[in-house]
Amino acid sequence: MKYDKFFSEDVGSFMRSPVREIFKKVDLASIYSFAGGYPDAATFPIDDIRRISAQVLEKQGAKSLQYGATQGVPELRQVIARRYGVPVENVQITTSSQQGIDVCTRVLADPGDVILTTSPTYLGALQSFRAYRADVRTLEDFAFDRPVKFCYVIPDFQNPSGETMTLAQRQALVALAREHEFLIVEDSPYRELRYSGESVPTIYSLAPERTLHLGSFSKIFAPGFRLGWILGPVELLDQIYVCKQSLDLCPPIFDQYIAAEFMGSGALDANLQKSIALYRAKRDKMLSLLEQYMPQGVSWTHPEGGLFLFLTLPEGFDTVALYDRALSAGVAYVAGSFFFVDGSHRNTMRLNFSFLDASRMEAGIRLLAEVIGG
Repeated sequence: MKYDKFFSEDVGSFMRSPVREIFKKVDLASIYSFAGGYPDAATFPIDDIRRISAQVLEKQGAKSLQYGATQGVPELRQVIARRYGVPVENVQITTSSQQGIDVCTRVLADPGDVILTTSPTYLGALQSFRAYRADVRTLEDFAFDRPVKFCYVIPDFQNPSGETMTLAQRQALVALAREHEFLIVEDSPYRELRYSGESVPTIYSLAPERTLHLGSFSKIFAPGFRLGWILGPVELLDQIYVCKQSLDLCPPIFDQYIAAEFMGSGALDANLQKSIALYRAKRDKMLSLLEQYMPQGVSWTHPEGGLFLFLTLPEGFDTVALYDRALSAGVAYVAGSFFFVDGSHRNTMRLNFSFLDASRMEAGIRLLAEVIGG
């Protein structure tokens, strides 16, 4: 039976994630994988989760297993509000920060509307924008000859590049947004994972009236909880609240109570100290290994935090074409062109340094260098 006639017009705009396609085909334990954005499982606070889960059941009982408010449970919203210094009414809980990207796009953009982003940018955001048939343009090249709905950025330790926007760059973006009357979606899942350098104010703190700030528990707690949050103006959050009613009714209630206790009790900060020490060592190790093994002409970013760095190979290399050979050799990466709006920069790749065990990292980088140099 042919099903094409049943599909909506949106289906033609859906974009497959090359990262997810890798995970469908490959057992990550059997290769050296620098492809995904997985945290190190050693950072998951299993003992804390076991203890807090029992506390939640004891304190909240059946309430923690029932439906809850679409905005999120008050306890979690209050903890986030205190941590980030905002009124509780400016906090909306989401089922992952990926949902935050998607629901912002769904609420703000019609087919054909212009969404700006940096290039490269997060692949999952491009998937959302294209699914809603937006006209995605790069901030660097846009002439502002058309209205813009919003600009999407990851200012801290960007995925995929690992780079951080300076204060001057953030201020310039805010000035552009005010001049040309567009909103800013600030995706910030890695901000708490800084290993060197000085913290830079959030865009939300510079322009709270026109910024939706997305946070996530996935990289600082555990991704399996599928919890995130949005900070933003009440008028925007109200429309997101109504939209979410048709998506998931409410974020996972039991997970929210656990996250509220984890963040509010100080356990998050204690665990972050351990995670930052682990990831700093892994970042430094990967940078050292790249310096040791990569062929001449290959360059890479030096991130101050986050989970990724970005390699640029000499002109003429095609990391999409090279991928099958690398995977056959037992090493995986993500081709950088998937993160560019126009699919350009085929001589780039994203490497993740958080997931692979440090004891296996050297063999994986050496193997990748051999594939590139081969």
